[in-house]
Amino acid sequence: MSMHSLYKICLYTEFAAAAIVFIVLMFVSAPYGKHYRKGWGITLDSRIAWLISELPAVLLIAIILTINRANVGLVSVFFFLLWEIHYVYRTFVFSLRLRGSKKSFPVLLIALAFVFNCVNGFINGYYLFVLHPNYNLIWLFSWPFVTGLIFYLCGLTLHIRADAILRSLRKPNETEYKTPASGAFKYITNPNYLGETIQWFGWALMTFSLPGLAFALFTMANLLPRAISNHKWYQTHFPEYAGHRKILIPFVF
Repeated sequence: MSMHSLYKICLYTEFAAAAIVFIVLMFVSAPYGKHYRKGWGITLDSRIAWLISELPAVLLIAIILTINRANVGLVSVFFFLLWEIHYVYRTFVFSLRLRGSKKSFPVLLIALAFVFNCVNGFINGYYLFVLHPNYNLIWLFSWPFVTGLIFYLCGLTLHIRADAILRSLRKPNETEYKTPASGAFKYITNPNYLGETIQWFGWALMTFSLPGLAFALFTMANLLPRAISNHKWYQTHFPEYAGHRKILIPFVF
C-alpha cells in the first residue's frame, strides 16, 4: 500500500470515527476524571495516561516534517510550530501539572487516544509536508489564514486559561471536586472544551484542509457530549450550581 493510499484511508476513517464517537458518547460518558467508574479494565495514573495518549501527536508530525524537510516551505513550518505549541502544552505541561492525578484512567481509553493521535498526526503532517509543503507566502495574508489564526490563538488562550482555573481549585494532594466560578466559568461549564473546539476549527480554516476539518469535527464530536455530561454532573453533585450557566456557548447552549 502506498503512503498516499494510507493517507486517504486514515482521512476517511477519521471523518467516520467522528460520527461514531459522537453517537456513542451521547449515551456513554467516557470513564475518566469525574466520570470514572469501575469495570473498564486495567487503569493507570492520569498523568501517565495523558502523556502516553498525547505523545504521538508531538512526535509523528515532527518525524514527517524531518523526513520531508528539504521540500517544506516557511508557511508549513509555521503551521508545525502552532501544532507543537498546543501538543507540547497538552502532553507535558498539562499532564505533569494535573492535581488529583491518582485517579484511575482505563488503559482502553489510553490505547484509543494513542491510535487517534497517530492517525490525526499522520494525516495532518502528510497534508502539510508532503501534499502541500509549499504554501505560498501570500497565504499568510489570505482571509482563511488570518481568520483561522485569530480563532486558533483565541481558542488556545481560552483553553489554557480554563485549565489554570480548574487546577487552582485544588491544593497539592487534594482530590475532591469544587465548582469553578471565575473567568469564562461564570458563563459556561466547559470553557476549556469551547477553547479547544474553537482552536481546531481555526486550524481547519488556516490550513484550508480536509485533515484539519476532520480534526475539528472529531474534536467537537468528542467534547460536546463530554460537556453535556459535565454540566449534568455539576448540577447533580452541587445543588447550588448556578442555573444561569450554559453548557458550552455563553447565553446560548
